[in-house]
Amino acid sequence: MESLIKQLTAIYGPSGHEEQVADTIQAMLHDKVDTIRRDALGNLICEKKGTDPAGKRIMLAAHMDQIGLIVTHVEKEGYLRVSNVGGISVNNSRTRRVKFANGVMGVLNEQPLKPGETSSLRAYYIDIGAKDAQEALTMVNLGDVAVYAEESFKLGVNRLASPAMDDRVACALLVSIMQNLPPVKDTVIAVFTTQEEVGIRGATTSAYSVQPDVGIALDVTLTGDTPEDRRVSMNLGEGPTVLVMNARSISNPALVQALHAAAERAGIVAQREVLPYGGTDAGAMQLSRGGVAVCTVSVPCRYVHSACEVVDLRDVEGAQKLVLSYLGA
Repeated sequence: MESLIKQLTAIYGPSGHEEQVADTIQAMLHDKVDTIRRDALGNLICEKKGTDPAGKRIMLAAHMDQIGLIVTHVEKEGYLRVSNVGGISVNNSRTRRVKFANGVMGVLNEQPLKPGETSSLRAYYIDIGAKDAQEALTMVNLGDVAVYAEESFKLGVNRLASPAMDDRVACALLVSIMQNLPPVKDTVIAVFTTQEEVGIRGATTSAYSVQPDVGIALDVTLTGDTPEDRRVSMNLGEGPTVLVMNARSISNPALVQALHAAAERAGIVAQREVLPYGGTDAGAMQLSRGGVAVCTVSVPCRYVHSACEVVDLRDVEGAQKLVLSYLGA
């Protein structure tokens, strides 16, 4: 699992530019499912038919996109002004390495603030080493998107830090689930969605076309186990979480109960997740067509939406066992 996570987190793929991620995943799953297709938004839809013609259609969704910074203007000195693509935190962005799709590297930094000014993305720029605007525009174009460029690294024995862990760790989880899924009675549709970070757009269109009976989003969630931060009760290394509610969805109670029962059968502990904010692809699946019973299974993650998002590999493995148990594997 570790090598798979490292491989997927290293791929460039901000919202709207997920093609390289989809190509990699498609190559991994082409012989593990019955059909693979992509829709107009770039969602990768991988279906494995169940053994029971009357079985349910279960959609598992993990989003491929990561947050980014889009170039909006070039200063005469060659510095790039940017805006956010998804939830960029200025507190996580000072003096960070960033990279563009064409390989150009840069340093994201904040200009000195005037008295009374508060920090905001308007004060940030990317230095790509250009001497002026003319040279900068030979290296990047307006509308190009940069992402955090730090490489993954281990923390202790079981923990891994990387940018794009949200949500490539869940993409790795879903790839592993489909690679290890034996024949089961229900049809399982693994959907690797696009543009989640800018409004769960890919899940909205894919759920409409897939028409699931049950929808389970796979994502990361916040933790409350760092110093002076007890806003939530989820902890790193204490197992995957099963969502009760966040700002975008209230989970189906029967599905929550079924997932906890599956965790018990698999011999793992699943944490109960209550998140007063945020959202996952479950929010889109829940409202599709006439409505869908949904829930979210998450991997606890420290420092979400930073260049060093941290997960515990034991939580990822627990999430895999939980979902496979729920599917009847």
